[in-house]
Amino acid sequence: MTQQRKIRVLIVDDSAIVRKILTDALASQADIEVVGTAPDPYVARDKIMALNPDVLTLDIEMPRMDGLTFLRKLMKHHPLPVIVISSLGQSSCEAAITALREGAVEVLAKPGGPYSVGDLMNGLAGKIRAAAGARVGVAIDREAPADSAPVRAGIRRLIAIGASTGGTEAIEAVLMGIRPGGPGLVIVQHIPAGFSRAFAERLNRECPMRVKEAADGDLVTPGAALVAPGNFHMAVHRAGDTFRVAVRDGPAVCYQRPAADVLFASVAQAAGAQAVGVILTGMGRDGAEGLLKMHQAGAFTIGQDEATSVVFGMPREAIRAGAVDRILPLGRVAAEIQRATS
Repeated sequence: MTQQRKIRVLIVDDSAIVRKILTDALASQADIEVVGTAPDPYVARDKIMALNPDVLTLDIEMPRMDGLTFLRKLMKHHPLPVIVISSLGQSSCEAAITALREGAVEVLAKPGGPYSVGDLMNGLAGKIRAAAGARVGVAIDREAPADSAPVRAGIRRLIAIGASTGGTEAIEAVLMGIRPGGPGLVIVQHIPAGFSRAFAERLNRECPMRVKEAADGDLVTPGAALVAPGNFHMAVHRAGDTFRVAVRDGPAVCYQRPAADVLFASVAQAAGAQAVGVILTGMGRDGAEGLLKMHQAGAFTIGQDEATSVVFGMPREAIRAGAVDRILPLGRVAAEIQRATS
């Protein structure tokens, strides 16, 4: 039996301590090999050519050339899956979110403060596996859709979206295509605390609707979106004739907090057939069970197709579970939501 080839990783960070922490964190993974490290982008450039890595981890703040500049050059001339590992300062979080727009597939927080080395070790290997299978440079298609079959009858008052790897750009593409004034949106994107606020703030600047990081008790209002804060679950509950969100701690679900399963299951109970559920690109199976509950409660459900997903894990599992009414390319999702809520 032929042994499976290991995933080759190059670690790029100006801190020798961080390079060692990341190397040690991956040392016990049988399917991952750290083939080299680099203290800055110039050394990294040479090692990429010499070592042919499958995945890069990349710091943002480095000497001689910052990580964003290097990422842009890399994506133009030698595209590779990149995981940004950044500190939690405001400027670093904003730069990390920009890196996702520039082609990075994931972002993780450096150990320190609220994040321990153990937290990093628990998440890093899985992120690297997802990155190794990611489709780098997937075009964001925003073309209008052709006419579709009718959706199930009912007034749709709430839209719930779940995503992971590649999801920051996919969510932005969907929100850009939704007309202001429609049903309120609740969003789970797998992203660390700190980065979720920067992500919500970017969406608020770029999209035609109000977007904010959710706080416990926030009202879900028409024409606005709430993004689950990193490291907290978000659930929806009915409050009279309206909906509010609960933001809470709790065990990870499908290794995730926030988890799309938690959000979708709560929407199924609170809104039933009045909701639309959307599952986008991402690693793993989070969201499949919760979206099935929405589907069974009469909600209309949409899954992103394989061709436009950076990683097809989450939509694939939801489709296999029978949770998805419509499988669509990313560029058609917003128009389908509009049609289902008009």
